[in-house]
Amino acid sequence: MLSLYNSLSRFKQPFKPIHEGHVGMYVCGPTVYGDAHLGHARPAITFDVLFRYLRHLGYKVRYVRNITDVGHLEHDADSGEDKIAKKARLEQLEPMEVVQFYLNRYHHDMEALNVLPPSIEPHASGHIIEQIEYIKKILDAGYAYESCGSVYFDVEKYNRDHKYGKLSGRNIEDMLSTTRALDGQDEKRNPLDFALWKKASPEHIMHWPSPWSEGFPGWHLECSTMGQKYLGEKFDIHGGGLDLLFPHHECEIAQSVAAQGHETVNYWVHNNMITIEGTKMGKSYNNFITLEQFFDGSHPLLEKAYSPMVIRFFILQAHYRSTVDFSNAALQAAEKALQKITDSYRRLQNLQPAGKSNIEVPDFLTACQEAMDDDLNTPQVIAQLFEASKIINSATDGSAKLSKEDIDRLKEVFDMFLIDILGMKIADDSENAEAVKAYEGAVDLLMEIRGNAKAQKDWTTSDLIRNKLTELGFNIKDTKNGVEWRLG
Repeated sequence: MLSLYNSLSRFKQPFKPIHEGHVGMYVCGPTVYGDAHLGHARPAITFDVLFRYLRHLGYKVRYVRNITDVGHLEHDADSGEDKIAKKARLEQLEPMEVVQFYLNRYHHDMEALNVLPPSIEPHASGHIIEQIEYIKKILDAGYAYESCGSVYFDVEKYNRDHKYGKLSGRNIEDMLSTTRALDGQDEKRNPLDFALWKKASPEHIMHWPSPWSEGFPGWHLECSTMGQKYLGEKFDIHGGGLDLLFPHHECEIAQSVAAQGHETVNYWVHNNMITIEGTKMGKSYNNFITLEQFFDGSHPLLEKAYSPMVIRFFILQAHYRSTVDFSNAALQAAEKALQKITDSYRRLQNLQPAGKSNIEVPDFLTACQEAMDDDLNTPQVIAQLFEASKIINSATDGSAKLSKEDIDRLKEVFDMFLIDILGMKIADDSENAEAVKAYEGAVDLLMEIRGNAKAQKDWTTSDLIRNKLTELGFNIKDTKNGVEWRLG
């Protein structure tokens, strides 16, 4: 049975959906005011794998991934200019132009990473009416107050009746003692109170009418509102990056309890961060590398370009709750590891079965299933695929024999876990078949000339061909059955 590390309970729990056979999953998506970077890729890939695995287990999954677009505040305060509006003002564009431009690019990057599209992708700006109604419920319950046209959540009052900080394990008294009052926040009763609705200043581009003022919703509100609308008052999984645990997800819990009288989410699942030299990668740290820069190698920190599948494999080599530290060495190691598995997968397709296997083939299918059931342990799945690759390579070089049944089982393991669940794409050269055929024929001819040279003990010619091809990026391997070669 699948177990997930539930951030609320802080230990792995057997997964039990609220509605048999159906799973509701909500994941915090991007704020679209710039190109996606590696930090955006990790939650997208993590929850894509969870989405794929839940469907593999037979669940019908409604996967909602929101888009934070125009009209909202900075994420770390109740003041400051909307990032999208700021970019629109500087570039003399409509805010929705900025949103659409970067959303198109985000979708392009996600497609390159083989991230499946969610079932529903709602925009915060498309749900203003619902957010206003949600605020009314919180006001009616007595956990919010109006001040100067804005509406704030009363954290201290909520904490007296419930518990604020239960997700992050924080204590409100400790938070109060370390929180300083910020300029322009004298509208609040308490520094910990957060905005549900803000009255718009004259320079604020995007704003809407409400019972309290012409303004816009606070950041935390959108997920509570859209999660309830599309998944109901109770749903199974809410995911996102670890940096969202506090205050964003903490505030979501408080909002749902205040508005509905109960919590909404059964399982809170968070992926850890990607770092550069121990510092979180992100726009606010000015140390991020965009996905496009990874794909074309244009960033000064990159020694070369890395394909989308190398990026995906690099992320999945670590458990989703572990920190991943970026380095060129780590990416190049991931590239080599992925190439080895890919080569084994291709060899597997061409293996000729023997009447009987002369080696024992472990039950890789069960081992991979158990690894995924153990809180999505993708590194262990990859380790099993490497073990399976050793057997395939032994059969390829003639040191082992495999029956048709064992070959079919290995194909099932790779197709199910490498392709379907881990979401790795194996390049298909069928669209360029003629060019590929000519290219392979030319290299095969060189291999034939080299083979004849070796047979005649013409080591100068043999070594010249091998060395020149190696310089061009080819990997040449002499085996018992002949020569294997590949580019890269």
